[in-house]
Amino acid sequence: MWLINSSIGRKVVMSVTGIALILFLTFHCCMNVVALFSGEAYNWICELLGANWYAVVATLGLAALAAIHIVYAFILTAQNRRARGTERYAVTVKPEKVEWASQNMLVLGIIILVGLLIHLYDFWFNMMFAELFPSIHYDAAPADGFGKIVATFGNPVKVVLYVIWIVAIWFHLSHGFWSAMHTLGVNGKIWFNRWRMIGWIYTTILMLGFLVVVLAFAFKCAPSLCCGA
Repeated sequence: MWLINSSIGRKVVMSVTGIALILFLTFHCCMNVVALFSGEAYNWICELLGANWYAVVATLGLAALAAIHIVYAFILTAQNRRARGTERYAVTVKPEKVEWASQNMLVLGIIILVGLLIHLYDFWFNMMFAELFPSIHYDAAPADGFGKIVATFGNPVKVVLYVIWIVAIWFHLSHGFWSAMHTLGVNGKIWFNRWRMIGWIYTTILMLGFLVVVLAFAFKCAPSLCCGA
């Protein structure tokens, strides 16, 4: 099958799964922003997206998308290294138009993967997984997502780790978005440049949303904290 065996096919899979993950991040960001205004509303959303059958199915689908994206990223990286052969060890001048993120996508991907594992433990394990397997001891009540945010971002070490994670995701997305559009056929110079700018603006706003939530709770600036919601 060309999606698996050909280089173009693998890039298409990477692009489609990447765009799907960006859409999920958009939803996740909107959900997180709710916590800035109302802890009760955020917990209501957490309850709605708890260990219900549709949430479990969606989680499995999301995990499959992430796994495919990660596996294909390593496959394409290994393929590119084999194609360069011994030339990759040669000292070369860095091309002026090649972005830093483009040359370091694997490193960024590893940082993102480590951050993802930390995030899954902090929230998914102590919330949805806790509902599915209530006999195991957890850090807090599964339904108290707002409490988890307050506790997590009240820890300075976690705040630093999450900020690094968010910055790495921004670099990854700022390159990955326009790269995906290029792979999917946006080749015209005018529209390619437009999509590149759209992608940069969109991913910047998206990651700023995550960053604002982290810093607001780190410095206890969220209105929902002041109101005791």
